[in-house]
Amino acid sequence: MAGPRLDPSLYRHRDTVPVRRALVSVSDKTGLLELAEALAGAGVEMVSTGSTAQTIRDAGHEVTDVASVTGVAEMLDGRVKTLHPNVHGGLLADLRLEEHEHQLADLGIEPFELVVVNLYPFVETVASGAEPDAIVEQIDIGGPAMVRAAAKNHANVAIVVSPESYPAIIESVQAGGTSLIQRRELAARAFSHTANYDSAVAQWFAEGTLAEDGDLPAHLTVKAERLATLRYGENSHQRGAIYTRAGGHGIAQATQLQGKEMSYNNYVDADAALRAAYDMVLPAVAIIKHANPCGIATTAPNALDPIASAHLRAHECDPVSAYGGVIAANGTVTLKMAENLKDIFTEVIVAPDFEPAAREVFKAKKNLRLLQLPVDWQQERMDVRLVSGGMLLQDADRFPDDIVSVAKNWELVSGERPDDAEMENLIFAWKACRAVKSNAIVLAKDNATVGVGMGQVNRVDSCRLAVERAGDRAAGSVAASDAFFPFADGPQVLLDAGIAAIVQPGGSVRDSEVVDAARKAGVTMFFTGERHFFH
Repeated sequence: MAGPRLDPSLYRHRDTVPVRRALVSVSDKTGLLELAEALAGAGVEMVSTGSTAQTIRDAGHEVTDVASVTGVAEMLDGRVKTLHPNVHGGLLADLRLEEHEHQLADLGIEPFELVVVNLYPFVETVASGAEPDAIVEQIDIGGPAMVRAAAKNHANVAIVVSPESYPAIIESVQAGGTSLIQRRELAARAFSHTANYDSAVAQWFAEGTLAEDGDLPAHLTVKAERLATLRYGENSHQRGAIYTRAGGHGIAQATQLQGKEMSYNNYVDADAALRAAYDMVLPAVAIIKHANPCGIATTAPNALDPIASAHLRAHECDPVSAYGGVIAANGTVTLKMAENLKDIFTEVIVAPDFEPAAREVFKAKKNLRLLQLPVDWQQERMDVRLVSGGMLLQDADRFPDDIVSVAKNWELVSGERPDDAEMENLIFAWKACRAVKSNAIVLAKDNATVGVGMGQVNRVDSCRLAVERAGDRAAGSVAASDAFFPFADGPQVLLDAGIAAIVQPGGSVRDSEVVDAARKAGVTMFFTGERHFFH
């Protein structure tokens, strides 16, 4: 239904609006005291709620409680306090219209020229792992209503939703008022703020429904804010930028400690490196080129410096390809690891932390980018990919925490069950295989890759590539395949190279031929019943 249509001639021009009365109600108290001091100094009456009013009052400034404006005390544990005509009349009155001005006077309602509101910390509460009831309590109702009302009425009211805008609004108040251009810009930010907030709430409910009924959400909203414009995209003729999602805890939220500006490809490879290194429980390092691993390893037994040991073992897999690579470590980068990298050209190192002495070593490599992960870094629960005209959504491909127990139930289809050390090696290879682009074959020995075959259009070529890169190290290693072998020719390449054991999903119509080849060679083979394509 359309709203009222008024004759444009009834509107009076109103550009600069002096601020005489402000409504201030903030969850984030950053900069509040400085703002309150400036408003008080400019003679602005402040109306406020709850803890915001108390903070202003404790700082020695006069403040009017919103209950004095509404005539009704806050109720229902604070759920209702500003939802009242005496508040929203003052927010929505268009004082360019004489009729609105007269109605306010008749009702004894005073207008607001400034609204400073930020919303309950819903996203932060979700990220903290709080219980559902606690999360629901952080769904703001009155806050968005005030923000939207003030933003709609930006011809008369300035709406501020972030402490970042405080310095500019203080300057305007002290200079005599806010301009129409300023109020329009603030309104745009305000509507974006509430849109992102509502999207976060909707997404949380959708994910909760997903967990309960097992179906994917009927509606998917992805909201992100541009963090930085990149020099270019995947190639120099493409534009590029990186965006962050509210509540994200991944590579986009990492802190760059040194080095050149991150590129589009740097971010892609760094994310792929995390995928490889953080599947491992032991200290691990992954080296990535073009989103594919050229080496993944965990620490050697009894190593004095576990993370440095893991890096050396990963590097040994393919030293040629490691040149210009991107490295991820699942533990603090140590001085020893930094010293080992002094003469190896590396684009990016991403880790949860870096020893101060390691950072001193890296300072000599001015172009080397160091990324420190956020403390609450976590793998995504869902994968989203753009396609022409839409999106694809799926559960993230994750390994269970109890994969050792799961592996005990793998189907042994050939040979004898290995000892614990060899099973650990097979589990490592199986995990590493998930990080390799399909078709993927990984050869591993002592929890380190020795040969990787990736991205081939047939599995037998991936087998040949892995064996070729492993060379003499192929003999006695174990192999993992991300999907079943459609023919026996692929595994035969591995068997001829002296592979000791193979782990693969199984499920081919020619499984019997593949198993027969392994049995004839006296090689152990497991079926997992689960594949790990990575396109």
